[in-house]
Amino acid sequence: MHPAGLAAAGTPRQPSKRRTPVSQPGMADPHQLFDDTSSAQSRGYGAQRAPGGLGYPAPSASPQAAFLADPVSNMAMAYGSSLAAQGKELVDKNIDRFVPVTKLKYYFAVDTMYVGKKLGLLFFPYLHQDWEVQYQQDTPVAPRFDINAPDLYIPAMAFITYVLVAGLALGTQDRFSPDLLGLQASSALAWLTLEVLAILLSLYLVTVNTDLTTIDLVAFLGYKYVGMIGGVLMGLLFGKIGYYLVLGWCCVSIFVFMIRTLRLKILAEAAAEGVPVRGARNQLRMYLTMAVAAAQPLLMYWLTFHLVR
Repeated sequence: MHPAGLAAAGTPRQPSKRRTPVSQPGMADPHQLFDDTSSAQSRGYGAQRAPGGLGYPAPSASPQAAFLADPVSNMAMAYGSSLAAQGKELVDKNIDRFVPVTKLKYYFAVDTMYVGKKLGLLFFPYLHQDWEVQYQQDTPVAPRFDINAPDLYIPAMAFITYVLVAGLALGTQDRFSPDLLGLQASSALAWLTLEVLAILLSLYLVTVNTDLTTIDLVAFLGYKYVGMIGGVLMGLLFGKIGYYLVLGWCCVSIFVFMIRTLRLKILAEAAAEGVPVRGARNQLRMYLTMAVAAAQPLLMYWLTFHLVR
C-alpha cells in the first residue's frame, strides 16, 4: 500500500471546523427551537412581551390610560382643577370672617423668655411697675416683645396641664375614671365660657368703650389655671396645708394682676372720655373690674378643692 494511504488509514479523521455565524443582537439563534424567556422572567412578571410573540396577543392599553387619552376627560379634569383652585381662594379670603387666624397668630407669638417672665409676673405681680401695653403704629406689639401683652399660649398650655394634673390627683386617690376627667375638663371650659359671656354683657350694659376683645378676655381669664396647677401640685406633695398656702398666694396674685391689667383697659377709656372719677358710670366700671378680679380666686378654689384629700 502507499505510505500516504497507510498514514491516512492509521490516523483518525478529525471533524472539519465550520465557522458558526455570530448572531447579532435582536436576532434569534437559528438552531434554537423555542424563544428564551428566562431573561423576561428575570425582569419581573410585569414585563410586557413584545407584540407578535409566539401566540400571545399584544397587550391592550389600561383603562386609566384610555381615560386620560380621552379629550373629554382631560377637559373635565382641567375644569375640576380650576374649581378646586377657586374654592381654595374663596376659603382663604373668607376664613378670617369665621376664624380670626391672623389675630390668633398674634396671641401665639411668644418665646421662651416671654413665657418665663410672664409666669414670674403671674406669681409676683407686686414687683411689676409699668403695666402699659406697648404700641407700634396704633398696633400692639407681639407678646414676645411686651410682657404686658395678652397671649393664648400660656392659658392653653395651662388648661391642658390642669386637666392632666387633675387626672393625676384623682388617680392617687383611686377615683380616676375617663368620665370624671372629662367632666372636670368640660366644667372648667363651661365656667370660662360663662365668665366671658357675663363680662361681655356687663360691658355692653355699662356702655364701656374699650378695645378689650373676646380673645383678650379668654387670655386674661385663662391665666388663673397657672395658680390652680401650683395649688393642686403642692396639695399632692404636702397635703392640704401646702394646697391652701400656695393656692392662697396664687389667688391674691391673680387678683392683683387682674386689677392692674383690666383697669387700664376699662378705666383708661373713661379717663380719655373725660368722665369724672366719682361719676356714676365710672363707679360702675370700677365695680365691674373688681367683680371680675374677685371671681378668679373663687373659681380657682371651686375647681380644685375636691382634687386634694
